[in-house]
Amino acid sequence: MATQSSMLPRLQLGKVVRENFLVELFQSMEEVASAVQSRLTEMLDEAGNLRDSQMRRDLWMDYKTAGRVWVEKTNKEWRANLQQGNAQPLASLSTNFSELNGLSLVDTGVVENRILASRLALAINEKVLPEFDDVRVRLKALENLEDLGAKDLMRSEVLVRILVEQWTVAGLPSEAWPLVNAAAERVLVQRLLVAYRNANALLTSKGVLPVITLKDRVKVAPRGMQGVRDSARTGLDSRSGPQSQLPKATTASNPLSGTGQPFWRTSASDRNGLAASAADETRMMTAASPMARARSRAQGVIGQIRRLFVGSVGSDFSKTVVTPPSSALAHALAPQQMAQMYATGGTLYQDFTPRGVARVADDLRERSVELKKKAETKAEKATIEIVALMFQAILAEERIPPGIRVWFARLQMPVLRVALEDGDFLGSSDHPARALIDRMGSCVMGFDASDVKASAMEAEIKRVVQVIEQYPETGRKVYQIVYDEFQKFLGKFLTEKGVTQKVVSVAQQVEQKETLAIQNTIEMRNMLKDLPVRDEIRDFLFKVWAEVLAVCVLRKGARHADTLALKACATDLVWAASAKPNRADRTRVIQDLPNLLVRLRAGMSMLAMAPSEQEHHVKIISDTLADAFLSKTQAIPQAKIDAMARRLASLEDFVSEDGMGDIPLDSESLEMMLGMDASTIEVVSIGGSKPTAPMLAWAAELQLGAWFALDYKQQVLNVQLAWRSERKHLNLFASTSGTSFLLQGGRLAGYLQAGLLVPQEEESLTVRATRDALAKLEANPERLLS
Repeated sequence: MATQSSMLPRLQLGKVVRENFLVELFQSMEEVASAVQSRLTEMLDEAGNLRDSQMRRDLWMDYKTAGRVWVEKTNKEWRANLQQGNAQPLASLSTNFSELNGLSLVDTGVVENRILASRLALAINEKVLPEFDDVRVRLKALENLEDLGAKDLMRSEVLVRILVEQWTVAGLPSEAWPLVNAAAERVLVQRLLVAYRNANALLTSKGVLPVITLKDRVKVAPRGMQGVRDSARTGLDSRSGPQSQLPKATTASNPLSGTGQPFWRTSASDRNGLAASAADETRMMTAASPMARARSRAQGVIGQIRRLFVGSVGSDFSKTVVTPPSSALAHALAPQQMAQMYATGGTLYQDFTPRGVARVADDLRERSVELKKKAETKAEKATIEIVALMFQAILAEERIPPGIRVWFARLQMPVLRVALEDGDFLGSSDHPARALIDRMGSCVMGFDASDVKASAMEAEIKRVVQVIEQYPETGRKVYQIVYDEFQKFLGKFLTEKGVTQKVVSVAQQVEQKETLAIQNTIEMRNMLKDLPVRDEIRDFLFKVWAEVLAVCVLRKGARHADTLALKACATDLVWAASAKPNRADRTRVIQDLPNLLVRLRAGMSMLAMAPSEQEHHVKIISDTLADAFLSKTQAIPQAKIDAMARRLASLEDFVSEDGMGDIPLDSESLEMMLGMDASTIEVVSIGGSKPTAPMLAWAAELQLGAWFALDYKQQVLNVQLAWRSERKHLNLFASTSGTSFLLQGGRLAGYLQAGLLVPQEEESLTVRATRDALAKLEANPERLLS
């Protein structure tokens, strides 16, 4: 058992590692602050309305002084975190996060900060996970820990949480953080990668797990022997011998060691022993959206293929310098050589049936074997095999029409070229080549072969493949360009059909109307905040007249005479409802009142408001005006009334970009308000559950073209996300039956949470293909280098 004296040098080394890490964090914070400053300066020149421009200027000015405070407070909190110690029982994690589940009162700002920090941490973890995972394994072995503490600063989510929290503590608005999030993320990813690599270098230089095996990552030894093994492994216990002299652990108690299964194939009972070491990952996953959890699982698959590569080849496929393939291999992969294989139509065969796809797969398999013979290094052979297995899985995906799969087959060689030169293809889940294949695959999985053949979708995929082949020397850049182009094509393709185009037009007008109504309400609140206006009049203006103005602007335009007349009604109503201490004003009210009420009724009629409801509002207004007529309080100065009239006349120049919540909608109200046929739209206004913040985030991340199973009114339909509004408040799903379903953002999240809207893909196409490649290599490991 490890003695206190043997533990001392190990703990001292762990402290040195963290101190060095902290110093690098201090340096990274300066770079983050500088990047944020640069981003805020760039935003001053970006286009926007007057309110946006003013907000950016204010933020830029505030940051000039608060930015330094932010840096100092963040560094101080990081230092305090290190000095307070990092050990925290993993069992307490559920307690920490119970606050977010309503078991104790938490300030709204705290919750918002945690959500912002969680999103940033997840994005960073995707990039730094392999390096951090090695640091964690070594520190666990060094310090005799089951896992790093939940508040250990070595965890990126901990340091990011502190950084985001101190943003608001320094006096900067939390709603401004998304504007600079990307700038901070870029710097943090670069700096943390370096910091984790340096930590690994220091630990390995002191003899701490120079080579990490699978057992080191997942095995939890009994507490009585753990300290002895750790001491012997690190070489810091003078009484222990070299690592090679240690007795081998038996495999009977651990199916993951020796001849046990790889951990991606373990059963649920096998994984129970890993619960403690995976507690923090579980916490992060439950605090994130299912989309974020899918990305986390994808990164796990990437980590598995990475470790397999390192174990078999002896080096990583990620490189700091681009290394082209060997000359013979490069010649064989040249586009000119590939072009000789294609038939007239551009595919390997003029056969778009499943049998034709099978022939293509066989030929590509043979081609990969020939390429491996020309490879000069183990890394090249392994890369060729992994990419070949991935495309074998893609070509076997029966949900993709055969006519599309033959074009996917033609991508194998260009993708192999980029994989040989750019380690990120195999080492990252967000490489643009992966993203392109995933998007194209997810969009065609819901089509029948007859729908896709010779369609615009097939033509676009063909164009994408040919563009990639024309620019082999550009590497990942060409994939990013065609990915962006495909996204634009998708937005048009999904809405270009007659019925869908008409539905989208209606949906767009709905959001424009509702957004204008909310913006009008906000601006009128600002105009009336210093005026002595009665509550009854305020409510009418905010809840009714703001929507009247929005509908009129949408139908006739902001400068139309009718729109200007309705805006003048608001000014007249405010003046009429104010005190009238002199005879002339009272006479004017009596003369103008009948005409004012007629104009108010006309405006309410534009909302398709029932006559009885109109009369209810008119009665409240009449009673309020009568009371004001007799009031002796101070009147509203005419100058303020005139200023309000001027602002209302140019209301669109002052409105904000604030978002909107869910609003009452149905097909009949759409037709009456907008004057358009909405019979082909089914407004989903019932069902679902109250969505959590992660579900709302997931709903916002859904991508156009993705297919879902919609459980609605006792029917399960296949639907495709065909359109979403600019602010993602309205989402249109097209079904194969011809009916379109319109869901507002909150309802969409509620359906996702209740399982009434289920994605047809749990994993992206390339992640599934990578997982399939892993399974085949597990069954036949020698094929990697054969």
